[in-house]
Amino acid sequence: MRHLQPTEAWHWLQSCADLPPAQRPLFVDVRMEIESLYVGRPPGVVNIPWYEYPDLTPDPQGFAHKVLQEAGHRERPILLICRSGKRTLDAGAALEAAGFTDVAHVVHGFEGELDEHFHRSTRNGWRFEGLPWEQM
Repeated sequence: MRHLQPTEAWHWLQSCADLPPAQRPLFVDVRMEIESLYVGRPPGVVNIPWYEYPDLTPDPQGFAHKVLQEAGHRERPILLICRSGKRTLDAGAALEAAGFTDVAHVVHGFEGELDEHFHRSTRNGWRFEGLPWEQM
């Protein structure tokens, strides 16, 4: 799995914008749907939760199956994002175990690490870097 800083990930996505859709990286938000909708998310991201409320239990095979349905094939590049970059490590490992050949994740995720006041988006992450995002 490749580890991309938020700006690197954004530049990669932009550099592939002219490719046919089936060859562009599939950008997957692995957070729960409620997180993605209300906290905010990058534009063009597809939400496929690593786990969901109320169980909060990952289903690695089910997750890989849903990503495959969306991607179309296991060779399509996959870019994963979550809140802080931790869930994507497990989700990426599950995709690689399921045969995906080009998996990357956004280091520090959408909101980044906690600061000394337990706030996010103050040290690093997609939003901290000023990259495009949208919110419900």
